[in-house]
Amino acid sequence: MATGHGHDDHHHGPAKGITRWLYTTNHKDIGTMYLVFSLAMFLLGGTFALVIRAELFQPGLQFVTPNFFNQMTTMHGLVMVFGAVMPAFVGLANWMIPMMIGAPDMALPRMNNWSFWILPFAFLMLSSTLFMDSGAPNFGWTFYAPLSTTYAPSSVTFFIFAVHMMGVSSIMGSINIIATIQNLRAPGMTYMKMPLFVWTWLITAYLLLAVMPVLAGVVTMMLFDIHFGTSFFSAAGGGDPVLFQHVFWFFGHPEVYIMILPAFGVVSEIVSTFSRKRLFGYDSMVYATSSIAFLSFIVWAHHMFTTGMPLAGELFFMYATMLIAVPTGVKVFNWIATMFKGSISFETPMLFAIAFVVLFTMGGFTGLMLAISPADFQYQDTYFVVAHFHYVLVPGAVFSIMAATYYWLPKWTGNMYDENLGRLHFWLSFIGINVLFFPQHFLGLAGMPRRIPDYALQFADFNMLSSIGAFIFGFSQLLFVFIVIKAARGGKKATAEVWDGSHGLEWTVPSPAPYHTFSTPPVIK
Repeated sequence: MATGHGHDDHHHGPAKGITRWLYTTNHKDIGTMYLVFSLAMFLLGGTFALVIRAELFQPGLQFVTPNFFNQMTTMHGLVMVFGAVMPAFVGLANWMIPMMIGAPDMALPRMNNWSFWILPFAFLMLSSTLFMDSGAPNFGWTFYAPLSTTYAPSSVTFFIFAVHMMGVSSIMGSINIIATIQNLRAPGMTYMKMPLFVWTWLITAYLLLAVMPVLAGVVTMMLFDIHFGTSFFSAAGGGDPVLFQHVFWFFGHPEVYIMILPAFGVVSEIVSTFSRKRLFGYDSMVYATSSIAFLSFIVWAHHMFTTGMPLAGELFFMYATMLIAVPTGVKVFNWIATMFKGSISFETPMLFAIAFVVLFTMGGFTGLMLAISPADFQYQDTYFVVAHFHYVLVPGAVFSIMAATYYWLPKWTGNMYDENLGRLHFWLSFIGINVLFFPQHFLGLAGMPRRIPDYALQFADFNMLSSIGAFIFGFSQLLFVFIVIKAARGGKKATAEVWDGSHGLEWTVPSPAPYHTFSTPPVIK
């Protein structure tokens, strides 16, 4: 198995320069391109967020018009979800899955190349709307009709096309991942011996295949309402705006699990490695992941408690949503049990993984609060919801992507990253994130609405705090970029057992770890 140092194309000798990246079918090259692209999108989406937080630093209108503020909230959400988080996980999948299951490459390497190269053009098209006369989409990342159909800027058509392209990319990527895992496992690599990262991605790929066509459907209905005189979402023509919400959230709820399931896989690998123990409850982790994926399809209307659904519907969606806490709790307890009495060392990947477990659990608790429908009437559309999903997505999805980057960088580049800088990046991010999002719980409970560029005086102090946290977190990501580039360009060479060779523990421990004969008993540091 190649170690990641050779980038030669198997067929025609090594391609040179830009053509190597344009035409490559090598899963490592494609994984790298996905990761670099998602990092660029992460910085772009973060810039949009800093515009939002700068405006909200104090009450009144400071820097931007309300319309531009709405464009920023929309673009921030779309770029982060479809441009930063999802492509990053696909990049990790491309790099690691073939190596984890002993495959020579992905099953469909040409399609792999195409599914990546669609993305830069999709996001170029989406970003170009910022420079159009009508302005970028200004209707929120959930693009509720009729705001996105009747009252939308003319750039909405570009947005719809961009969403279609992202969807095509996701569907091709998913087919590739499923085909690879089901057909290219090495002899003896049974399903229940696969690393958990592979398992979570297999389940995620099926989720993507199921819901991306739904997203395509809803944006196509929008397109027809805007240009072809249909009335899917217009009550005047016999349609219903609430239909939009049902179709959108039938995509949107599984989508948020698509953004977190691979993170569960990453954290499972890392917690096991740095605790120097096999993962506790491997089988239950697989079943829990599958249960979460199944339940994600029957809870979509918990985003719609205030639309006036029947009481029976409210009760069903409330209980179904609360049920998701059970398999999620199983996972959290398994990670804690894995660390329990382990020989833990706190390198950067482990710091991010532990922060993930703690903060993701907190986000889960606020999610449980939002699931209680009578309480949700109060929380709906306030900053409490913003705090909830950012606690799940930033310390959840984003931290796990960073953890994975630090964890696998030595494997990808052959060099060790700077551990001290890595820890500094972690602490700046950790403090920044909590200063940024924790006050938003209080703002929301006090009634501050989302997506509004101005606010009442009583919200001033917490907003100032929140914005300070945003700039700490945002600018500390430049340190992350520096660390990654520095490691890619050189540095201390990585050993065969990167993470603490003294234990003789193979560092890429597959989830059900091979039995090791430790030459010396593990020492607790």
